[in-house]
Amino acid sequence: MDDPCLHNLNLIHHRINNACVAVGRNPNTIRLLMATKTVPAQRIKIALQAGEFLIGENKVQELKEKFNELKGIPHESHFIGHLQSNKIKDLLKCKVSCIQSIDRFEIAEKLHARLTFEKKEMNILIQVNSSDEESKFGVSPQDTVELIKKVSLLSTLHIKGLMTIGLFSAEENKVRPCFRKMKDLQQDIIKHKINGVEMDVLSMGMSHDLEIAIEEGATLIRVGTAIFGERIYPDSYYWKE
Repeated sequence: MDDPCLHNLNLIHHRINNACVAVGRNPNTIRLLMATKTVPAQRIKIALQAGEFLIGENKVQELKEKFNELKGIPHESHFIGHLQSNKIKDLLKCKVSCIQSIDRFEIAEKLHARLTFEKKEMNILIQVNSSDEESKFGVSPQDTVELIKKVSLLSTLHIKGLMTIGLFSAEENKVRPCFRKMKDLQQDIIKHKINGVEMDVLSMGMSHDLEIAIEEGATLIRVGTAIFGERIYPDSYYWKE
């Protein structure tokens, strides 16, 4: 029997296409990241074998546990959870191609130090707290440019764009401003012309709000629940490391 995630993936791609058509965007400009927190490696394999390519984990321990099982299947892996300095060494062993959750200079410095030691480099996104919630990680929008200027001086880190977790709300008029703020911030950063900084990636939008995020300029959406089903704990639990 087919895993239900294959049916769900078709639905997600239809949602992406429809959202793009509604605002005149090319669906090929949107990347789908499968958020695989709590999802067993065997189920992730099914999705990868069906043609998906990009996965994201929130917890370093989970990433480590699945790494060996998945490394034989072509895919790209991002880290999308809150990063603690004592987990950096383990994270780098798992060959992630991007860390989406850099939100403070101290963690960027420690990551840079480890990458320098290992003679490696890393693509990163700057995580912004677009909803101004105390429970959310992320640099405040007003402090983002200054953080990017400082991080841009760390030679092993390549800033590719921004990431945010929008407000968890069913009310569109409360969610949309978070994503619009991110698009405005992206454009402001571009105007600063900070050396070595790219702003091609806007990682925003999840299972419940991906259409709004696409309408407001997202280039990468992170979908877990709508693909793999509900989890035991609420989404907010998984944004802690």
